[in-house]
Amino acid sequence: MAKPPAATDHKPSTRGNMSEFELPLSVVLGIGLAAATGFRVFLPMLVASAAAYFGHLPLSDSFAWLGSGPALTMLSVATLVEILAYYIPGLDNLLDTLATPAALVAGTIVSAAVMTDVPPMVKWTAAIIAGGGVAGLTQGATAIVRANSTVFTGGIGNFVISTAELIGALVVSLLALAAPLAALALIILFLWLMLRLMRHLFRGRAQSNIQK
Repeated sequence: MAKPPAATDHKPSTRGNMSEFELPLSVVLGIGLAAATGFRVFLPMLVASAAAYFGHLPLSDSFAWLGSGPALTMLSVATLVEILAYYIPGLDNLLDTLATPAALVAGTIVSAAVMTDVPPMVKWTAAIIAGGGVAGLTQGATAIVRANSTVFTGGIGNFVISTAELIGALVVSLLALAAPLAALALIILFLWLMLRLMRHLFRGRAQSNIQK
């Protein structure tokens, strides 16, 4: 007499569905951390490094070094130096010039690092275009705001901008780890607000030039 099949034979597997869900989620996580590097280059990498070091964030095999003790130490020092440097008048504007290409690289690295179990072509395409791209947009927007603050306030208002950038980098980084989709929504909102602000600034300059 044939033995009836075990109950587990008829249980539907959800592994495929989980993989389909986790793949875009890891891409969104990478984009969120990349966007945060536009505010501060090293802080989001430090957050990712600490999360990986304490076992809360899986990393791609080729980026396992990011979760090591030496990487955590070096990123901690680099983050502290970067934070303090942005509060030095004049140096903050110079750092914006250097931070733009640095943010592109950091955004690409940190986004690729957290995209686990993603095909290499998809990973590097998303990391370079989406990760590096959104990092460049965020950095460019903050650099324009700081440049206008330097002109209109003589650099006095830069302290507020530096503090806002620091808070933004920390909040977006932590939110990307806890709720990637919410972090993505926050990034889109920020870029939309920056676009409106820049349009307002450029329109005001155009009107001033016409009046002259």
